[in-house]
Amino acid sequence: MTLLDGLREVLVGPLPDIGRRFSAQIAAQVPHTALVIFTRECTGRPRKVAGDVRIVEKVTVAELDRLRTDLGPARADSSIRFRGTAVLGGREHPVHAILDRTDTLLVVVPRFKIDFDAELLADQFAIVALGIQLQVRHASPAYLAESRAASAERARTVSELTEAHAATLETILATLRSPDLDDTRARITARESATSALIGLRTAVDLHREMAEEAVTTAFARLRGELRGLVPSGVVVEFVDPPVGGRGLPGEVAHAARAVVRGAVLGLVVQPDLRRVRVAWDCDGANLLIDVRDDGRGAVDLAELARQLRPRVETLGGTYESESTPGWGSRLSATLPLDHTETGEGRHALSVLGPREVEVLEHLVAGRRNRVIAERLQVSESTVKFHVAAVLRKLEVGTRGEAAALASEAGVKAAL
Repeated sequence: MTLLDGLREVLVGPLPDIGRRFSAQIAAQVPHTALVIFTRECTGRPRKVAGDVRIVEKVTVAELDRLRTDLGPARADSSIRFRGTAVLGGREHPVHAILDRTDTLLVVVPRFKIDFDAELLADQFAIVALGIQLQVRHASPAYLAESRAASAERARTVSELTEAHAATLETILATLRSPDLDDTRARITARESATSALIGLRTAVDLHREMAEEAVTTAFARLRGELRGLVPSGVVVEFVDPPVGGRGLPGEVAHAARAVVRGAVLGLVVQPDLRRVRVAWDCDGANLLIDVRDDGRGAVDLAELARQLRPRVETLGGTYESESTPGWGSRLSATLPLDHTETGEGRHALSVLGPREVEVLEHLVAGRRNRVIAERLQVSESTVKFHVAAVLRKLEVGTRGEAAALASEAGVKAAL
């Protein structure tokens, strides 16, 4: 297998497992006991790990963020490399670290001292880091489902740990403040230790919250930057800013919202004689409200846009609507709930499917046969058979009907 073939294998597959695939790719070049990829882009699972569970299961976001901060800020033209020691999982380890220009961090714990081609490793990681960034920004339904499930799981865990540790430390503080204890020095020392631990815990929780959420104004500002190079020079984009303050957006909601707007705008600006597109976000406390409209002829293919955009919205439990009036323009709107809502046990199972497999599954929900699906997706019937077989295997079901039933329970809508 060539180097490029190996990198292709790393990039293809579920995003949460990309650390294990990259670890296997570089194992001969850089023998190592543990590998961690850390990226702020992935709000659900910012760590992609492989190797020694005593390291990868204990390494914290705070430790990785500290190392990233020490190396950064990321450069726009090249990566930053580091060889030395770093604290991972509460213990110091020798590490090789690379901070890519995408602000994605690679940390490798070598198995033994060895010289290797650091530039080649950095080049390979640059491709992997870019692949991660593109998958996150594309915000496929599979990624959004996995990210939301991970965010909900992490939020529950953080909340439980916070309450348990805070209660313990507050009890210690109350005891040490009691006038019944005579050993002043011991009381002061213990009180300072408990206070420091409590502050550290709160800081860690705040960091997790910062990683998992994005201010709505920050998310909208990022959208402005992303659209800047996508819109033809003759089209004016009018941005209506969301209200300042209020609730932050869960990371998967922010990613989905930007992806939906990008797709909507790109679908609208292909119309001839289009002069203006209006993009507005608003929050009602429970939902992010997205509104995109234009002053075109109303001739846009709404069915095709819905096929591209609706799965992202519905994966997060939201709603999508569109309308077009000949001679007056088109309007697309979406509502994304900010709170996680359970959508059936099948939803997490669907996170293993790729974007094209999700499309095929939507047609299975509609009851269509392979020939019709091939015509709708403009691919060969053999390609559809391949995707159907992959869907059945990944969902661990035996028939198309079982797959369709599982998808329906998870909230997947039939393709139009």
